[in-house]
Formats: sequence, structure tokens, C-alpha cells
Amino acid sequence: MATNKNAIIRYQALDKCFRNTGKRYNINDLIASCNQALNDFNGETDGIKRRQIYDDINFMKSEQGYGVELEVTKEGRTAYYRYANPDFSINNQPMNETEAKQLKEALLTLNRIKGMPQFGWVEELTLKLEKDFDFHETPREILGFENNPYLKGLEHLNTLFNAVLYEKVLIIGYQTFRNNEVEEFSMHPQYLKQYNNRWFVLGTHSKYNPVTTLAIDRIAFIKESKDLYEVSDIDFTERYEDIIGITRGLEDELTTITLHANKSLASYILTSPLHGSQKNGVLDENGLTFVLEVIPNYELEQQILSYGEAIKVISPPEFALKIKERIKASLDNYK
Repeated sequence: MATNKNAIIRYQALDKCFRNTGKRYNINDLIASCNQALNDFNGETDGIKRRQIYDDINFMKSEQGYGVELEVTKEGRTAYYRYANPDFSINNQPMNETEAKQLKEALLTLNRIKGMPQFGWVEELTLKLEKDFDFHETPREILGFENNPYLKGLEHLNTLFNAVLYEKVLIIGYQTFRNNEVEEFSMHPQYLKQYNNRWFVLGTHSKYNPVTTLAIDRIAFIKESKDLYEVSDIDFTERYEDIIGITRGLEDELTTITLHANKSLASYILTSPLHGSQKNGVLDENGLTFVLEVIPNYELEQQILSYGEAIKVISPPEFALKIKERIKASLDNYK
């Protein structure tokens, strides 16, 4: 049985019922408690079935689950459930086999992502799981991620990651493409983001407000500062929901952009949307017309241009003109 988020919520609700010595719980009480827990976490729910609770109980009693021992008391046709040992709780139990397998899968995935911060504890914990649960290292790589292991600046990724995690101010030496001199300034790193095989650190400092974005391949050096770290009130996940890539200005607004993909590209666009806001409109023998609700930026232009003649901007006219001018400038290189 897969241990997903809702299952964990149900197991915790059942655990609370089973160790409550002040009340007796029958199957309907258990269903009600699980539904209440799910509703508190997820909002309105359709409700779970009796069979699901029985399956959950069987899983909790199994060796793959938590190995719980239940005392079932029957009065007439009604059965009441509680732990045989009232001091027992699944939260006091060591990791079970199912949890260990899931953790190992997560660690193996982390190990396969080259360029991510590599921590010694990942390998150490994997070895411990192999010893305690008789797991064995996967003999071959089974996940292939697009990456650039030769990207300059990857050595800074672990330092930046820890600075965000442990809220440390950094002194960063940074060299832009336009300036050969290294500029030194303090930064409060807030968020790390990857785009197009490059890593970027986003943060705040006195010179650029509210956010500055640095490509880690342009960082010359990093030193730790003793200044007091300030947590930004910006939701960086939400900040990037409306754009493609990394570039976002201060005054940018959402724009409705209508595009047309020709017949050869239509199927690809349907199965691999350009953005989460994509709304597919008309699909006919000429191709697909679709709409994006995004903030236009350089990365969006680059993505559209990468499809060449297979895609066309319909509206707004000013954005279509900008793409047209860039195509003309490209053609001028071949005169």
C-alpha cells in the first residue's frame, strides 16, 4: 500500500483514537475521526469508505506498516478498537520497511541529481539503510537529468544552500558580463532557482530592491558576514508562477498572449505546455491556437524563437512586433 499524504493523515488520526483511554471507538467513530483530520488538512473531502479504514488497520498491524497490536472488544455486533498497550504510538516506533524503502528512493534520486548540493549524510544514511534493512545499492543509474556538470560556480551551490537554510548574510564578489571588474556587496540569500541548466540565487541587499538575481557562474567568491539576516516577506515560489525563466521586472503585469503552433508542433505543445497558465483553444487541420497568461520577458521570447517557423504570435500586436523585429535582426546576420 503506497504511503501518500492522505494515508499518513489517516494513520495519525487512527493512532490518536487507539491510544485514547478516555473514549471507545467503533468503526464509525474511526471513519469520522479520519474524515475530520482530512478535512482539517485538505478542506472539504468526499469522505472515506469503511473498507479504507479496514485496509489502513491491516496495514498498521503488518510488518510493512507499524506492527501495532490492537485490542478488539465486542459488545453485541459492535466492535471497539484500542491499542493493547495504551503507551504505544506509531510515532514512537522505529522506521518501518516501507518508510525505509521510500527514504532510500528519495536519497538515490538526490544522489543522481548532479549539481545539487552533495552532503556526506546522504551516502552515510544510504549505507545505514542497506545494513539495517538488507537493501542494496542500485547497480546502475535509472534516472537521467538534464544537467551541466561543467558549469562554473557549482562549487558555490552548497554554501548558498546553507546560507538560505540557516539564514546567513554573505559577502559576494560578482562579475557581470558587461564589467570585467568584480563588484563586492553583502546579500541576504532567500531562494535558489534553476533554469536552462544554470543556477541562480535570489536575495536582497541595499543596492537593488526588492530582489536581486545572481547567476552562480558569475560569482567570483563568497565570504560569510556577521550582519543580522533579514527574512524577505516575498513569496519566491509565487513570484515565479507568472513567468517563464528567471527575469522579472518591478512593474511587469500579466499579459494575455495568443499563439498559433503549426500542425507539426501542435501535438508537442498539447503534451508539453509552455507554461502552467496555457489554455488550449482551437485545434484544427492547420494546427493549434492557444493562450498564455504570463509576464512577457526575455526567456519567453527565446522559447518562442526556438520553435522557428512552427509558432507564431497572434496577439498582443506589440509583442508580435517585438518577435518579428528579432527575427529580422537574425536574418540580417546572413546578408
